[in-house]
Amino acid sequence: MPARFAEQKILVFLAELQAVFRLTVRAVRSMFSRPFYYREFVSQLDKIGVDSLFIVCLTGLFTGMVMALQALIQLKPFAATSYVGGMVAVTMVKELGPVLASLMVAGRVGSAITAELGTMVVTEQVDAMRVEGTDIVKRLVTSRLKAMLIAMPLLAVVADTVALIGGYLIAAGYHISPLMYWKSLPQFMFFQDLIEGVAKPAFFGLIIVMVACRVGLSVAGGAEGVGISVKRTVVVSSVFILVSDFFMTKIFIVFR
Repeated sequence: MPARFAEQKILVFLAELQAVFRLTVRAVRSMFSRPFYYREFVSQLDKIGVDSLFIVCLTGLFTGMVMALQALIQLKPFAATSYVGGMVAVTMVKELGPVLASLMVAGRVGSAITAELGTMVVTEQVDAMRVEGTDIVKRLVTSRLKAMLIAMPLLAVVADTVALIGGYLIAAGYHISPLMYWKSLPQFMFFQDLIEGVAKPAFFGLIIVMVACRVGLSVAGGAEGVGISVKRTVVVSSVFILVSDFFMTKIFIVFR
């Protein structure tokens, strides 16, 4: 009995994964054909990007401050506190910046997308669009995907920049000069690190929006179903972000 239950769970997971992949293919194809729904795209870009700036900046600021504080404590016995800026930069740009920014967006934006689409499904607005001949994927999914692919890398860059500023605020308290702090950045950072710091959040954004749209469009069970779907979106997208971060890091290391 437990083996059969586990087998059913695996089959359901693979079926959902296949559905997300198909939805992703349809959404990506729709990005290059008319109509483009510019107003919907701009609205989603504002909701995803601009409205997420505060939480992303707050996360980046205190993460950078904590990273700098920990680095200073570890480097002080070796008289190497001048390298704190480079350590904060390489850690934030390659790993913490993209992951933390994506997790914040998954919690804030992913849940909102699922709730919005789920409510539209429950109130039969999606069915009305289909009757009118509207392409649901192009209207509701593609516009959100395009907005996320643009906003997520920019949010990660903002988080990295604010984290470096927060790290400097802590380093200044330990009498490290601005020149020494910022000069250590290129000693640790390489061009590929910058590419990695932009590619990761773009892929994480793809995961967030496609999981949110798939779960939102498959809502059933009224208001209670919407609540369950929102929770599922946050959990699944967060887990996928952490898992894919490992594999993407492995790929970048292989091609370094």
